[in-house]
Amino acid sequence: MSGATDAPMRRQAVRFGVPAVVSEMVAGEMLAKARADVVRRTCRHDGGGYWIVQLAARRPEDMLAGAALVADAGVDVIDINMGCPSKQVTGGQSGSALMRDLGLAGEIIDAAIEGAGGRPVTLKMRLGWDDANLNAPELGRIAEDKGVQMLTVHGRTRCQFYTGAANWRAVRDTVEAVSVPVIVNGDIHDAASARKALAESGAHGVMVGRAAMGQPWLVGEIAAALDGRRWRKPALAEQFDSLAEQVADAQALYGPNLGLRMVRKHVSAAVDHLDLPMADAERRALRADLCRIERPAELIRTLKAVYLDRTHEELV
Repeated sequence: MSGATDAPMRRQAVRFGVPAVVSEMVAGEMLAKARADVVRRTCRHDGGGYWIVQLAARRPEDMLAGAALVADAGVDVIDINMGCPSKQVTGGQSGSALMRDLGLAGEIIDAAIEGAGGRPVTLKMRLGWDDANLNAPELGRIAEDKGVQMLTVHGRTRCQFYTGAANWRAVRDTVEAVSVPVIVNGDIHDAASARKALAESGAHGVMVGRAAMGQPWLVGEIAAALDGRRWRKPALAEQFDSLAEQVADAQALYGPNLGLRMVRKHVSAAVDHLDLPMADAERRALRADLCRIERPAELIRTLKAVYLDRTHEELV
């Protein structure tokens, strides 16, 4: 979710009842150098919910420095990334590449726990590097022994990237190997898929990623369904208010020009999920028109026309 779960998006997710949100992945080395763009990725979101920062590192000293910095800033939880499949990340022996070097992975876990200074540390990983090396249970045991308090397992290997289907059943091997809570991740996009993932994996909870783009209420909806609570999808007026607030937050965080560019992916995703009767060609044209707007005020006016001037067409 790099480039996606910034503070403006996390704020909206919390607004709609998400129990916990996680920052974009941040490189400990770059955070220690105080690069402005990297520091922004760790920003606390307004509202409730835990403030969780996800750190990646290829050297223990980088993880130690990054963890100490966010701990000093008051973060609630530090999450170690050992699951990112990106070639840019794994090429630097970080992310899921660490599943091929459990010795180094263990040293990085030790560094995160030391830097955290008593704050909870969690870890996210994949099933393994490839189908011949499904070592998530082994890494899970190492992490638990060192003090990691929760694990998240994406039901694919690194070499799968995001192709094929997540193998939720394979996550059960890690659930049964450790005593800490395990969260299942991958291909969870509604309450039905969440229930199936939990049943097949035996996990204690679910994590939702790409499916939440453009619909920040999704995780709150799933949480309500799993808890047996009633839930109502936000009406178009509330969806507009949320998106307008996200646009404004992006301006405040990044500045007017960069903020507009950064929020475009969220606006485009919101149009994809917009519950109005539109042909595919019309939806594509609307996305393109919105992403060409150069002034925030004009973007808000156009979004208001789309969401509010057509509320009588809302599907029930």
